[in-house]
Amino acid sequence: MNVATLRERARRTERVYHFEDFTVGRRFEHHWGRTLTEADNTLLSTLTLSYNPVYFNRERALADGHRDTVVNPMLVLLTTIGLSVEDLSEAGGAFLGVDALTFHRPVLVGETLTAASEVLSVRRSGSRPHTGVVTWHTKGRVGDETVVDFRRTNLVKSREAR
Repeated sequence: MNVATLRERARRTERVYHFEDFTVGRRFEHHWGRTLTEADNTLLSTLTLSYNPVYFNRERALADGHRDTVVNPMLVLLTTIGLSVEDLSEAGGAFLGVDALTFHRPVLVGETLTAASEVLSVRRSGSRPHTGVVTWHTKGRVGDETVVDFRRTNLVKSREAR
């Protein structure tokens, strides 16, 4: 098949949720997840000057009682947020912050992180007419075990803002 034929057959689909799509209690099981690798961990730890040896020295992690090298918790948090973006905040709007952040246990190199979120609150913005403020409770999991959870709040564009 040539490129022109492929372009003709391609269909643009948009799976962007807007403010009107969020209702309190709605749950999202975010896409397939992400296996956190040694390279991911070393790169983020080095770039952010996080020189805790358990993040890049397996022998030290083992000596400290871990089963393997520990993933930098900021990588766990950022990956969990990243897994949720497609469902929660891709429509655009300012990130307003994270609250009630809890790391439940260390994540180890090679473990696969998945995420799920539930809408906690929804309200129209008082100062921005075409946006709303949405807060979600997001859990990052390894298997069925929650390893991190937090509340995240964003401004979310409404459909009329398009």
